Amino acid sequence: MYFLEPLAKSYWLSKLCEANYERLLRLIPDLTQMAGTCVAHADGKPSLHMQLQKNSRYTLTLELTHRFGLGLLKPQMEPSVRVRVYLDVRAAEMLGDHDRPKVYEAFRWGGKGREMLDYKWKLNYFLSQWLDHCLANDYCFSMTRCEQNICTEEV
Repeated sequence: MYFLEPLAKSYWLSKLCEANYERLLRLIPDLTQMAGTCVAHADGKPSLHMQLQKNSRYTLTLELTHRFGLGLLKPQMEPSVRVRVYLDVRAAEMLGDHDRPKVYEAFRWGGKGREMLDYKWKLNYFLSQWLDHCLANDYCFSMTRCEQNICTEEV
């Protein structure tokens, strides 16, 4: 879908970020109460880790990633998605992941507005698909709804 060229891409990007916020709330129902690092488990799947990196009145910045290779000396943490959550406008925007530069670094390339819009579209479409995957596999970060959730205050 990120190859799709909607007529009003900036409008649809904002709608995608709003939908990603709703997906994130289903994955982390207690989003505003979460702190530190949390781990969610789904049967037979790699653990899903969430780390709250920044918390302010209207925004949160967090990292979500799967941990592959349990028991290995250096497990693989992918996709290491960095997400900024805008609580006031109810939107979630992907800032980058393990494989792609952060959005603000991409802006330094001096790319044209259309290229930046396309880049943000690709990132946020990936986020929507990955959050759908996590939800379809029953991952959950809610302290009240999930028995296998582990959270610590350490960051």
